[in-house]
Amino acid sequence: MPEPTKKEENEVLAPAPAPPPEEPNKEKEAGTAPAKEPNKEKEAGPAPAKEPNKEKEAGTSPGKDEEDASPPGALPPEWSIGEPPAGEEQDKQNANSQLSTLFVEKPQGGAVKVGENITFIAKVKAEDLLRKPTVKWFKGKWMDLASKAGKHLQLKETFERHSRVYTFEMQIIKAKENYAGNYRCEVTYKDKFDSCSFDLEVHESTGTTPNIDIRSAFKRSGEGQDDAGELDFSGLLKRREVKPQEEQPEVDVWELLKNAKPSEYEKIAFQYGITDLRGMLRRLKRMRRVEKKSAAFARILDPAYQVDKGGRVRFVVELADPKLEVKWYKNGQEIRPSTKYIFEHKGCERIMFINNCVLTDDSEYYVTAGDEKCSTELFVREPPVMVTKQLEDTKAYCGERVELECEVSEDDANVKWFKNGEEIVPGPKSRYHIRVEGKKHILVIDGATKADTAEYSVMTTGGQSSAKLSVDLKPLKILTPLTDQTVNLGKEICLKCEVSENITGKWTKNGLPVQETDHLKIVHKGRIHKLVIANALVEDEGDYVFTPDAYSVTLPAKVHVIDPPKINLDGLGADNTVTVIAGNKLRLEIPISGEPPPKAIWSRADKAIMEGSGRIRAENYPDSTTLVIDIAEKDDSGVYHINLKNEAGEAHASINIKVVDIPDPPVAPNVTDVGDDWCIMTWEPPLYDGGSPILGYFIERKKKQSSRWMRLNFDLCKETTFEPKKMIEGVAYEVRIFAVNAVGISKPSMPSKPFVPLAVTSPPTLLTVDSVTDTTVTMKWRPPDQIGAAGLDGYVLEYCFEGTDDWIVANTELIEKTKFTITGLPTDSRIFVRVKAVNAAGASEPKYYSQPILVKEIIEPPKIRIPRHLKQTYIRRVGEAINLVIPFQGKPRPELIWTKDGAPIDKNQINIRNSETDTIIFIRKAERSHSGKYDLQVKVEKFVETASIDIRVIDRPGPPQLVKIDDVWGENVALSWTPPRDNGNTAITGYTIQKADKKSMEWFTVIEHYHRTNATITELVIGNEYYFRVFAENMCGLSEDATMTKESAVIAKDGKIYKNPVYEDFDFSEAPMFTQPLVNTYAVAGYNATLNCSVRGNPKPKITWMKNKVAIIDDPRYRMFSNQGVCTLEIRKPSPYDGGTYCCKAVNDLGTVEIECKLEVKGGLSFCRLLLQGVPPNIIDSYLRDLHSSSPEEY
Repeated sequence: MPEPTKKEENEVLAPAPAPPPEEPNKEKEAGTAPAKEPNKEKEAGPAPAKEPNKEKEAGTSPGKDEEDASPPGALPPEWSIGEPPAGEEQDKQNANSQLSTLFVEKPQGGAVKVGENITFIAKVKAEDLLRKPTVKWFKGKWMDLASKAGKHLQLKETFERHSRVYTFEMQIIKAKENYAGNYRCEVTYKDKFDSCSFDLEVHESTGTTPNIDIRSAFKRSGEGQDDAGELDFSGLLKRREVKPQEEQPEVDVWELLKNAKPSEYEKIAFQYGITDLRGMLRRLKRMRRVEKKSAAFARILDPAYQVDKGGRVRFVVELADPKLEVKWYKNGQEIRPSTKYIFEHKGCERIMFINNCVLTDDSEYYVTAGDEKCSTELFVREPPVMVTKQLEDTKAYCGERVELECEVSEDDANVKWFKNGEEIVPGPKSRYHIRVEGKKHILVIDGATKADTAEYSVMTTGGQSSAKLSVDLKPLKILTPLTDQTVNLGKEICLKCEVSENITGKWTKNGLPVQETDHLKIVHKGRIHKLVIANALVEDEGDYVFTPDAYSVTLPAKVHVIDPPKINLDGLGADNTVTVIAGNKLRLEIPISGEPPPKAIWSRADKAIMEGSGRIRAENYPDSTTLVIDIAEKDDSGVYHINLKNEAGEAHASINIKVVDIPDPPVAPNVTDVGDDWCIMTWEPPLYDGGSPILGYFIERKKKQSSRWMRLNFDLCKETTFEPKKMIEGVAYEVRIFAVNAVGISKPSMPSKPFVPLAVTSPPTLLTVDSVTDTTVTMKWRPPDQIGAAGLDGYVLEYCFEGTDDWIVANTELIEKTKFTITGLPTDSRIFVRVKAVNAAGASEPKYYSQPILVKEIIEPPKIRIPRHLKQTYIRRVGEAINLVIPFQGKPRPELIWTKDGAPIDKNQINIRNSETDTIIFIRKAERSHSGKYDLQVKVEKFVETASIDIRVIDRPGPPQLVKIDDVWGENVALSWTPPRDNGNTAITGYTIQKADKKSMEWFTVIEHYHRTNATITELVIGNEYYFRVFAENMCGLSEDATMTKESAVIAKDGKIYKNPVYEDFDFSEAPMFTQPLVNTYAVAGYNATLNCSVRGNPKPKITWMKNKVAIIDDPRYRMFSNQGVCTLEIRKPSPYDGGTYCCKAVNDLGTVEIECKLEVKGGLSFCRLLLQGVPPNIIDSYLRDLHSSSPEEY
């Protein structure tokens, strides 16, 4: 037997010959290349044959992720059951479309040429969704296309807010041949799920088949590769039909599996006798791993070898070093030389022969050389099973048992049955059963039907056979046909027929299937079929048809249900009276019944009312009759008669129609009385009540200037008088009336005459006597508590003498003030006084003074009321304002005299303001000279009242007069000083002592708020020399200056004389120098930009900013800051014209230094967007320059 063929890794696969399309059930021919000598180039291997119209080409190659999806020891679904028949697939698609809950538009399949683009669209309704649903696109069953998005695949999604629809798009750009196949779109939202499948066809642009690398057929397009982002479906080869070859060379099953789709694995395993498909697929997966380059092997074993049972196989490796020891292993066990295993050495080649291969030799083999090894797989194929007895064409009748029989060359061989090219899978609920008796294989069909008519075929690993089965119906005879029936309503209906065969059938009524219910029973006993309706209804009338199953014969019958006519007047009441409003349309519909529908005739006074287009007419319908009166009038009132008649009987009824109307509008109402927010109105009843008693009235009002009427009562007013309330004072109103009877509301009456609600104010309040002289009396009062909308025009003050009732008006015209003086009164007379408030509604109730007033001036002694805080010394600081108010009493108006320390007050420095009740002393800016005793004298005729106020203006004290060091011992210094000459016009409250080291002369506080004039300073540092100073303190604070000791106190060590070193003062002066330079900057037009640098120097340098060598001075577009040597120039909202060279110049007495930078202002949205995305400005600038040069008109 020849040695098995093997294939190189990168060889080109030639498509195998396929059978012609018109012979789909014949065995497929598999082509294989002839075997070649070892170490020579191998011929193209076989590709799996394709059955016409069997499967669609898959759109993706099985990647590593897909292979690992199947658990060990379990076949993937497409390997175990194959693809469903076309009919089942269509049913699944229909079911999916009915159960769709999320899609409103599903993606549809399409076709595209190579290199063209195509877009698939899916839409999801978002009315009931709180958030965006999740959508995934798949190629085949497992490949998620989200990881494939790139230059050949784009996934987009949009949302339309008005229609609330999510739109998801998948666009394939520059399609390739291997993009064709089945795709799927899945949408999920919480517990909801929906999916849709669609196909893509890609037509070839050329007739050539590209070269395919078997290992690259399973690669995944991943990161880091040049083709990352492409749709890599190259593992699915395009099958093409070629003419069958006359001779079939031997087939390499290993190559078939490598190039086949996963759904074809089981078919190939059956066709070529592979018993351990799962193990072979696991080895297939291991083989696909790319072998690393070996240092020990110059040539390794091929990935797999194939041999027929009983044949011989040859394994060859070539070593890089012939001195290496080689060991061969099978499933991990070392192989020893024997008659079955023969080893040969030829130079660097190491060869192992396996003779007389059996099924147990189907395993994994590997060879080791040193620390390295290489492996391969050996597949042993059993001889094919042949069909020895062919199937025969058969004819049968429906319901009979059919058996199709064939014989094969071996007992209990694996045989598959097909119906019209689709595999038959028997099951417990299937009518198909397969019986095996040694070499005989029988297909049994129980209860054959016309659907079983087909071409049946049987297939083995070495051949196939087919035959046609024809199933026909037996002739059917009608023994008893159905008959037409006419029955009364409520009676039984029985339709009966008899046929020659005991078969089932279907009942239809008016073309629709009849379902059995409690009301309708369907009976089938042998050859008799019955349809029974216990109580006939009008709905049961119709055309009934019985149709035997599987026959084109029909048995029809008509059922006619009749019923006497009836008139239903239940909705009209006891006396059958109908009331209609005059002018309205009356449409009186009376329900009637009867079968067939009765004929209705309306009449009045023995005169028939005809159907037509008159004002009074009749309209008849199958279930009702209607009397129509378009415009009802009084003369239409009367008795109307109805007569019904059909073939089952007659019926009569009478109806009384009464025409009524709304009442006439009442006459215009009269307003008899008006208040502040109310009025009283009356009216007369209408002359005509519309034929129905007046039930009441509705009242409406409106403002005169408005057109909007407002109803005042929602309950009917039974009387003819009404009191509207809650009106606004000062606004003109009108009112009107509606009369109401049982029919409705009348038209409104004419409006009343306009009226304005107004009210006088309440009386004035708090009437008191303000002053009295010998001829006058001054009264004052407060305004009324309630003024009202009419406002307040003024007041009238009246008086009368005691003993009379004649009131005299004191003011001839209204006064607006609440104070008035009555003049020309006789001395010693007594008067009563009252006041009234007047507005547009009139005068209010008067407000009386409670007792008579004596017209005689009363002398009131003066009295000064000194505020409590002025009864002690009034202290103010220098510069503060003094404003003192001193109230006093006295009549007539007193005379006031102010003095300061016994002398008159200088009015140029101190302002005095007097009134009838108080006096004010005001000093705008107090000085110490304003301190003193101020005396006030109030004089009324011979009565005098005096008061005094002490004012003291204080200031901070002066420094102490002399501070001296009394003694120095150890770490202590004794100080003494004399109080300051100026205490600030107030007592000294304490002193503050500070010390300073002679080296630094920094002052530190030692003692605060010290009350004595001598102190001891302790805890001084030995070796230091100190100066001391003292501040005086009063209630205004510390003195501005301090008095320092003239001598210093040296804290020396005992026994040593310390000589102070002489230090030269350090020169801190420095010429200006930039420590942080300016940098070139890009700015965006319209956004503030800043330039920053830092400079140092002593003395502090002066900073000047320049643009293009021109100094920037008083320009509002620029702001300059300098803080701790950091100099900042802020450019507000720059434009492209602000670009240029900016310079910062620093100058002091020791020199000048300058530093420059360039500012470029970029405009446009593109620059801003790129800058926000983190693109460096130099790259943005280069990109925009290239863009401007390529299309300057768009830039």
